[in-house]
Amino acid sequence: MPRILIAECKQEVSSFNPVPSRYEDFRVVRGAALLDHHRGGGEEVSGALSIFDADRSVQLVPTFGASSNTSGGVLAADSFERLSRDFLGSLADVGPVDAAYFSMHGAMQAENEDDPEGFLLQEARRLLGEKLPFVVSLDLHGVLTDRMLEHSDAVVAYHTYPHVDFFQTGARAASLLMKILTRGVRPVTARVKIPALVRGDELITESGAIRECIQLAQQIEASDAGLSAGVMWGNPFTDVPELRTNSFVVMDGDETAAREHAVELANRFWRHHEKMQVPLTSLIDAARLASEVQTGTVVMMDAADATSSGASGDSNAIVRELRRHNYHGRVLAPIVDPAAVRQAFAAGIGATIRTTVGGAFDPARFQPLPIEAQVRLLSDGKFRSESFGWPWDSGPTAVLQADNITLVVGTRPVSLFDRSWFYAHGQDPRRFDVVVVKSPHCEPHMFANWCAKLINVDAPGSTSANLRSLGHTQCARPIFPLDSAIDFHAVAQIFHR
Repeated sequence: MPRILIAECKQEVSSFNPVPSRYEDFRVVRGAALLDHHRGGGEEVSGALSIFDADRSVQLVPTFGASSNTSGGVLAADSFERLSRDFLGSLADVGPVDAAYFSMHGAMQAENEDDPEGFLLQEARRLLGEKLPFVVSLDLHGVLTDRMLEHSDAVVAYHTYPHVDFFQTGARAASLLMKILTRGVRPVTARVKIPALVRGDELITESGAIRECIQLAQQIEASDAGLSAGVMWGNPFTDVPELRTNSFVVMDGDETAAREHAVELANRFWRHHEKMQVPLTSLIDAARLASEVQTGTVVMMDAADATSSGASGDSNAIVRELRRHNYHGRVLAPIVDPAAVRQAFAAGIGATIRTTVGGAFDPARFQPLPIEAQVRLLSDGKFRSESFGWPWDSGPTAVLQADNITLVVGTRPVSLFDRSWFYAHGQDPRRFDVVVVKSPHCEPHMFANWCAKLINVDAPGSTSANLRSLGHTQCARPIFPLDSAIDFHAVAQIFHR
């Protein structure tokens, strides 16, 4: 009866968010509670359990699960020390095991460690043994480091963006691990480093140019010797030494095929890399364009303050510009400002308050905006996401109406890649003339399929698609689009155990 260890540690950060993440920002479960949390769910561990539970010969050894409630800034050093101590301590107590599945993200960063996932896998290897099979599932926005590959037998990454295959990715990882245990497959990985940081619609896997790569990766996985394949274009906002795009292929013992496929994936990606950027509209022009739309809803995408990518959520840049432009249509916008929420709760529903919104966490980018507003709604901020039913918590939350502008104001950031924060607080985006959406992409039915106009706004923020504005200092150079005239020749590096 094989004993399979299961552990989880997931977070995505923006190095340009001035607010550090803390241990308290993680959902933490231990031991059997890890299985209870994920059984019947839709995340990667849930998918893995669907495979493991189907085999009665498997004995599961749950250890430690930590997943950040939303993305954020770099993890504080003391919090990473506590997190890694808890994670590794749980591994040290389990006794002999036969294999390990790790659910990770790949775009963590701590004040004292630029490669947290690599560190955790390295230490897990030290604790559990050099010969134990390790399979790791990752977000395709993860930063795939040498150390991660050196200390795992295989990695498996999402195939979709916007992400809808969490469960399937975990199932693919578990299936691969079972092949190692029951069929004796011998994973060999080829990885190609691609000097590119990319954003934009061409990365939407249903419709963008990236489809060529994803379709090939899926064909490779479906081949007789194929085990895993993909392209990981990283999180451009996690500024660490190994930030870049990577193609990777895992084959059963066939180093030549792994190398050839990884090079082909990389070359397919590079053929399209120059158009993998977001055409942005200035704040001034975005406000003007919104004023010209007479019927329907204008969606103003503020990806620069995307909390799901690691931003602080306290940007008021678009609202400020609309007011400066004397825009008179109905506006709906999300923002995080604990002080404004406290003032609203003190005043009560129906009261009028004079306060400021914005710049609560990132005052270097956002100056507080004075408003006079009526308190329309107060809540505890607990709700479930529209997309996946996950429990989210924005802390005490208020809806403020300042003339034609309705603000949903939270105490702490939550992911905003769907409409659930609006809906949970009584606001239907379809009833507004302008909606500020703080996400680079949502599933099309959320906004794109029905809005009258969608504008990608060049606003300031720690997750701006205007990558040159951020000030990268750690990632290897030259790299697109921070540098020009890059000469790329795909070279595969081999990893195997």
